[in-house]
Amino acid sequence: MEVALDSLRPAFHGELLQPGDPGYSEARKIWNASIDKKPALIARCTGVADIVAAVNFGRENNLLTSIRGGGHNVGGRALCDDGLMIDLSRMRAVHVDPARGTVRVQGGATLGELDRETNLFGLAVPCGIVAKTGIAGLTLGGGVGLLVRKYGMTIDNLLSCQIVTANGKVMTASASENADLFWALRGGGGNFGVVASFEFQARPVNIVLGGLLAYPRSAAVDVLRNFRDFIERAPDELTAYAVFMHSPEGVPLLGILACYCGDLAEGERVLVPLRKFGTPAMDAIQPMPFPVLQSVLTPAFPDGNHNYWKSTLMRELPDDAIAAIADHAEKLSSPISFVVFEQYGGAAGRVAKDATAYPYRDLPWDVLFLAQWTDPTEMEHCRMWAREGEELLRPFSANAHLSSALGVESEQVIDTAFGANLPQLAAIKAKYDPANLFRVNYNIKPAV
Repeated sequence: MEVALDSLRPAFHGELLQPGDPGYSEARKIWNASIDKKPALIARCTGVADIVAAVNFGRENNLLTSIRGGGHNVGGRALCDDGLMIDLSRMRAVHVDPARGTVRVQGGATLGELDRETNLFGLAVPCGIVAKTGIAGLTLGGGVGLLVRKYGMTIDNLLSCQIVTANGKVMTASASENADLFWALRGGGGNFGVVASFEFQARPVNIVLGGLLAYPRSAAVDVLRNFRDFIERAPDELTAYAVFMHSPEGVPLLGILACYCGDLAEGERVLVPLRKFGTPAMDAIQPMPFPVLQSVLTPAFPDGNHNYWKSTLMRELPDDAIAAIADHAEKLSSPISFVVFEQYGGAAGRVAKDATAYPYRDLPWDVLFLAQWTDPTEMEHCRMWAREGEELLRPFSANAHLSSALGVESEQVIDTAFGANLPQLAAIKAKYDPANLFRVNYNIKPAV
């Protein structure tokens, strides 16, 4: 590798790290302790020119090549063993244009960094719910969060991408330039190149009515049924997720995280049927800046814990499914694991299924089994719990998945994340990455 690196060093202005170098061990870590991969070379890019140099080097030397944005993918797709990791974690700039209401974000930035800059101007980009999530992986997988019912998925607010393709070419992908590539990037994952930056349409969001509502676990089934009926009739301004969780003291709870982005007085009225149902153990819903609400769940996913996730998209959430999930939630001893019910209706559900690469606009429910543990000996037990949770939903599910919520999965499961759009994605993959250089991802094989 050292001889070959002589050809890369003059063109690369960032940091090149190999095993044994100072900083290498830290650079290869991601938040999920279950992932332990060792790239032969980490190329920490400082700009687009570095990305081009790294892509050309990986291609010319036939190296297994992975791409790290924020490094938050639960399956560890940012890393590879014995290959090249193109690392964008030093590229985190966020530039807001308040006059146009747009924002340009580099590929290594996180949601928290994006929220901080946009909130200064009374704006927000619809994205995820954990502040340290990387904006790149979230967006390329579709992107769902607490503004999804009002303003759609993250990809519905994407205006353009600057991307380095497998041949080392810098391209702009938008509705007017390379439109096929732009279509594929909106839900097709990291299959088509290294996205150096994203341009988003920001939305007028500043103070929201939101926070956590919590109930004793004994009331979970009734609360979930009420939540389901309520959120399916709620106005677009309200997005809310339900979650089996524990308090910091270890008390089992059923929580509801709500976000109303509209007139606060109207939000108070809208939320009455949710907040007055049963006897909540806690009601922390209140007006707050949007980035504050976005940070509520961040402490629940600390760096260094082990994680294994499963998720299933569903058209409906019937009573039988609720009862089965509630029963299964009691079978895991780890108090830092979760079952999450996310509802993606509203504006996100009114986009045509073939308008973007994300194909499941008609499946508004996503049920996620998020196993998390600290003791390595708990690994098999926790993973089995998540797998069994997904299995029990098969009679109710559409056999479909949100790719950004997938962990380590079979090729068949990965294909279901792209649904009916897979053949078109494979054709676009063949155009922009015919040799499948970018395959350390939820891979789409190039069409023959």
